[in-house]
Amino acid sequence: MEIPAINLKAIVLVHWLLTIWGCMFLLPASYAWGNFTILAVGVWAIAQRDSIDAMLMFLIGMTLTVLTDIIHIALSYPLGDLPHTLRFTLGMAILSLLLKPVSCFFVYQMYRERGGEYNVNFGFPSVTRNRDTYQSIDQQDQPSSPSNAYGQAEDPKSGPRSY
Repeated sequence: MEIPAINLKAIVLVHWLLTIWGCMFLLPASYAWGNFTILAVGVWAIAQRDSIDAMLMFLIGMTLTVLTDIIHIALSYPLGDLPHTLRFTLGMAILSLLLKPVSCFFVYQMYRERGGEYNVNFGFPSVTRNRDTYQSIDQQDQPSSPSNAYGQAEDPKSGPRSY
């Protein structure tokens, strides 16, 4: 089964609209700041089509806003009967929260298409002991005979060459 191609512009647009509607009432300003900041990084990823860093930052930001959205909604959700506007606002925030893991999956696929690696490297130095790919400088190829000093193929039937 092939994964459908979802445009990054559509992901940013849908989350922008749901964040606008989620910020209308009740949720704190930190909800808006967190989500709009990550959406700005998404705009950066749209503008620089070949940037792996922009996609990685957008992906990490989207995954972090899943956690912060859960905290914001859990702390701000009032008990009791809610007016329609508050129900709509919380519904859009919850819908945005439910769509974020799916969006993260598609953003990860786009990250891999742009050349991102499966493992994330944060720039920490690492030591590897695999030396199979290195060529030793201790051993140099020695010519087998003086006539082969310049890399010419030896022909046993040929006699001495005159130049």
